[in-house]
Parts: sequence; structure tokens; C-alpha cells
Amino acid sequence: MAIFLPERTASAIDTLTPRQIVAELDKHVVGQANAKRAVAIAIRNRIRRQRLPSDMAEEVTPKNILMIGPTGVGKTEIARRLARLAQSPFIKVEASKFTEVGYVGRDVESMVRDLVELAVDMVRAEKGEEVKDKAHAAAEERMLDLLLPPSRPPMPGEDPTGRDQTGSGTRERMREQLRDGRLDERTVELDVQTPVMPSFEIIAGSSVEEVDVNLKDMMPGLFQGRMKKRRMKVPEALDHLSQDEEQKLIDMESVARTAVERVEQAGIIFIDEIDKIAGREGGQGPDVSREGVQRDILPIVEGTTVNTKYGMVRTDHILFVAAGAFHVSKPSDLIPELQGRFPIRVELESLTEADFVRILTEPKNALVKQYVALLGTEGITLRFETGAIQRIAQLATQVNENTENIGARRLHTVLEKLLDEISFEGPDLAEKSVTIDGAYVDRMLTDIVKNDDLSRYIL
Repeated sequence: MAIFLPERTASAIDTLTPRQIVAELDKHVVGQANAKRAVAIAIRNRIRRQRLPSDMAEEVTPKNILMIGPTGVGKTEIARRLARLAQSPFIKVEASKFTEVGYVGRDVESMVRDLVELAVDMVRAEKGEEVKDKAHAAAEERMLDLLLPPSRPPMPGEDPTGRDQTGSGTRERMREQLRDGRLDERTVELDVQTPVMPSFEIIAGSSVEEVDVNLKDMMPGLFQGRMKKRRMKVPEALDHLSQDEEQKLIDMESVARTAVERVEQAGIIFIDEIDKIAGREGGQGPDVSREGVQRDILPIVEGTTVNTKYGMVRTDHILFVAAGAFHVSKPSDLIPELQGRFPIRVELESLTEADFVRILTEPKNALVKQYVALLGTEGITLRFETGAIQRIAQLATQVNENTENIGARRLHTVLEKLLDEISFEGPDLAEKSVTIDGAYVDRMLTDIVKNDDLSRYIL
């Protein structure tokens, strides 16, 4: 899962103190003060490093973080919100999806390549905003060329100057109509490039990245696609022409250089489920490559150079945040070298009933607010009484204790079951104002919660 912001305000994170970073995270994540404090310090240290002399800055490496805590307590959410706050290239990867070199599957270097692709998209979007007006103006001219008939050469004895003025006047009138939306129903024909993906076999032992680069070098025309005539309405055609003009105005070499630099200096990689590769048993079986994956991850985290299609990328100053529940294994089961590359250890606490009440109501994206907004689109006014929210939190805590503890994710299943009736019958309800109280919660959920077998399957 990848996350980025197309816009970038360089001063936004630079002006925030660690205390202010924690305050921003508090708007979205409930509790976990120690984890928020650790990531705030890590981000602030990156800003401090940028203010050092270049020779000293080169020596200061990021202090990678290992988050330890059960599922559903906010490990991933803290990393996601931090990336949005820092407006840095950020990618989340699952450690369990990687395999040791020589096995079929994704190699660990692909996480860096994916991060670079993401940074390229970020920078391209920023450059696109810079040239947006110029591209739109050029697209408008091309659209007018399509809408106006080609001018004929002047006849013998005809004054070409007068014809030019008449043609110019027609073009300006057409331009006004285009901007006013009076030509939106007109249809034009455009040449559109359709992507063509040729089929080929990937040679065993080669990464997809290498094959991709080699094929593009050997057969540059193979991936270009072919031009195809397509009819479309004027607004759609104008958008298409604007994008085409943007691509012409953006210098992709400059974008690639900026993206690589941004990854090297400000990239964040979040490695989830790292506990799934923590086993160090030497036996045979499906987990034989666990320790091999750790050995492959080690140089990436320590600092190495990864070959991407945008150039060589150094990982020395990328911030790595790893997370895992560690309910079967423990951090000491990781190979010692990898343990040493995550000097900051943060233990996240299990969520309590009081935390659930706060999660349901406080954050900007609180679940209760989401459901109220969703049903509000159909004219239904949904209101939750305080007692109802308290009861939902109580039942979610009870189910977590009696079955598997999946943290705040349990609230999703409980609320879906609670509002199942209203969600289904909502459009047909005569009474568009619905109040959820404690009695309604008990009617919908108590029988399921009391029956352990039903709880396991339904909640």
C-alpha cells in the first residue's frame, strides 16, 4: 500500500516541534503517547540533520524505529499520518511477502524501487501544477484548431490582411464560447495513444526491474503503444490535451533527479509484520527462508545502493519504521545485526474500553462521524447517544477478550452489524431521523456477544 501527497509545502513540517508533531498525530490516533513521541523525535532529527554542515550531515544516520504491539492498536496509522504530515515519499510493505534471493517471489530491493516510483509521481504532480496554466493555454489552442475549419489560401486579388482579421475574430468568439461552456456538447476526434503490453517470459534469476529496463533499451518502440482515433466530448478532449501538453512541458530527467534526491534524504519505509520473519529455526519447511529474508533486508536498512530505472539510490538516510505484534516470536529472535539497526524500541499498549470511546468520537475520521456522513447522503439524520457509544465500546472490548484481540478493528465489525438494518432500509425509511441509544445497541448485539460461537463468526 502506497500513500503520497501531490502538493508539497516545504516549511510545513520544518516549523513543527516534536510536541506539535505529537499534537497533530493526536488528531487521528488515540493514545500511544510513547510511539508518537519516538516518531516525532525521529522526524525532528531529520530536520536538524539538514541544518548541519554537509560533512557532518553525511555521518548522521536516521534512528530507525521498531514498534511492538498487538494488531489494531495504531502502529500503521501512526506511520501513515506521519508520512502525510512530513509530506515525504512513504511506502508500506509487508515483510512476509518478501523471499530470500533464489526463491520465487519479491526481492527486498523492490521496496526501494516502489518508493522511487512513488516519489516520481509526487514530483511529476508538483511540476504539473507549476505548468498547469501554460499547458491549459496550449491545449485550448489545439482545441480551437480542431473546432475551426482549416483556413483556405487567399484567392487571386483578395486582401489577405482582411481575411486574417476576420479569421482572428472568429477564433476569439469561439474561444469565448469554449470558456463559457457553450461548446461542451460538441464532439471532436483526437489521436489517442493506447498502451500496448507485449507478452514475454521473464528469465529465471532476473528481477522484473532488470528485464523492464533491458527491454526498453533494446526495443524502444515496443512499449510506445499505437495511435488510435477516438471521438469524445469537448470537456474530455480538453482534459486529455491538457495532460498531453503537461507531459511535453515537464522535464522528466529533472523529475527523476529530484525524486531520487527526495527518496535518499526524506524517504520513509514502513515494514509491517516484521515478526513473521523473526523465526531463526534452522529446520526444513515453508519457513526455511525467514532468516534469509532478514539477511537481505539488512543491507537495505544499513545503507546500500539500489539500482532503479531512474538511477542508483542510496538508502543510508531513508527512515525505516518496522512493526510487529511479536505474540509468537520476540524481537530478540531477529538476527543480531538487524536488531542493531532498529535502536528505538517502542511498545504500544492494548486499547481499553475508554480508548474505544475516544476512537469512536474524537479523531477527525472517527467511525461514528463516517457513518453519520454516509447515511446523511440519503437525507437520514443519524444520532448516537453517549450511552450508546459507551455500550458499543463495552461490547467490543468484551468480544476482544473472549475471542481474538484485534484491537480497534473490532469496532468496524461491531458497527457494521449494529447499523446493518438502517443501512439496508435507509433509502426506504419514512422517518429520516434515527437515534441510536443503549437499548438499540443491546437489541442488535447483546445476543450475539453472549453466544461465543456466534461472536467468533459474526463479530
